Amino acid sequence: MKVLIVGGGGREHAIAVSMKKSAKVDKLYCVPGNAGIAQIAECEPSIGVMEFDKVVAYAKEKEVDMVFVAPDDPLVGGLVDELQAAGLRVFGPNKAAAILEGSKAFSKDLMKKYNIPTAAYETFDDPEAALAYLETAEMPIVLKADGLALGKGVLICNTLEEAKAGVKEIMMDKHFGSAGNRMVVEEFMTGREVSVLSFVDGKTIRTMTSAQDHKRAKDGDQGLNTGGMGTFSPSPFYTEEVDEFCKKYIYQATVDAMAAEGREFKGVIFFGLMLTPKGPRVLEYNARFGDPETQVVLCRMKNDLVDVVEACIDGTLDQVELEFEDNAAVCVVLASDGYPVAYEKGFEISGLENFDDKEDYYCFHAGSKFDAAGKIVTNGGRVLGITAKGENLKEARAKAYEATKWVEFSNKYMRNDIGKAIDEA
Repeated sequence: MKVLIVGGGGREHAIAVSMKKSAKVDKLYCVPGNAGIAQIAECEPSIGVMEFDKVVAYAKEKEVDMVFVAPDDPLVGGLVDELQAAGLRVFGPNKAAAILEGSKAFSKDLMKKYNIPTAAYETFDDPEAALAYLETAEMPIVLKADGLALGKGVLICNTLEEAKAGVKEIMMDKHFGSAGNRMVVEEFMTGREVSVLSFVDGKTIRTMTSAQDHKRAKDGDQGLNTGGMGTFSPSPFYTEEVDEFCKKYIYQATVDAMAAEGREFKGVIFFGLMLTPKGPRVLEYNARFGDPETQVVLCRMKNDLVDVVEACIDGTLDQVELEFEDNAAVCVVLASDGYPVAYEKGFEISGLENFDDKEDYYCFHAGSKFDAAGKIVTNGGRVLGITAKGENLKEARAKAYEATKWVEFSNKYMRNDIGKAIDEA
């Protein structure tokens, strides 16, 4: 098979590595890709993920057998529909289904309608109405931009003053652009956060092993929200009891709700869960693999990724049982100092060869490219996802942090406490 992956981050590199292992795949393409993906796939950096016409033309030119659309923006924008209209075989939800991530108001209304456990909420189109509501609301409170905001459009406000400033930031100053035209105001929940990724074929759902992300930029969960500074898998807090509850009230219920709404979902649903004292609650849905969760989940999956993806496309997922290694993985993101606000890029990355032929170690490229001289340089806020597997979480964590020393670039920055919660489990 010839497979085209759409995207250019750490998630796409992890997907490409898994695809490369499949006996069914003999040629990988990626748009736009990055310097890491370019080691195993033919990349076309001149095509952006939102240039739908160019993506379709490229897929047809290369005569690919399947297209895997990985990022949120093109999914929500309807790239899957365009590719399907051109007669191509595609993995990922269509535009009607991707609204599950594309609109937080939609997903909250869906959960309310179908009794899927989540936080109490209100939705606002008018900032004045939101401000009036907040005067009587209990603090802390959570404000969410309705649309896509690179995983950053969520503000936790401890006081009324912070909440008012948050409304201004989201709805008036449009800090997250048009994503802030509508806003969801949600009750603040406490508990452990867990991410569960799943494959869906429209009817059947198969959940993957659990993971936990670290969103804040700095140690101790301080600093601004980011796209993710590191992950570990499995989560020791995701017990069999939690799994049973979620299977009964959340996972299949979501798939069935989407089907009932005439929005059959095929692809990956990411369940962001909060394990509250009252039981698991859905924090958010994503309509695709999470980043960097993908880096610690796919490397532990025993199944051939292509087999599972094809089952999702063909509606035969009920014939697939997912299997994961009885071990653990930890990913530490090496970022550009200053991320997620302002940072310099274009610095040469050295030491990448230290990962060659190393079992249980992975260096997933998130923001890298080749410069004019052909050297690999930094090209983003998150640069590399250093991932390691171990017999247990403590071993995987020690190995991942050891491996962060194998690569260097100017302004290299990382959190030093990824997976620290493991010690409390």
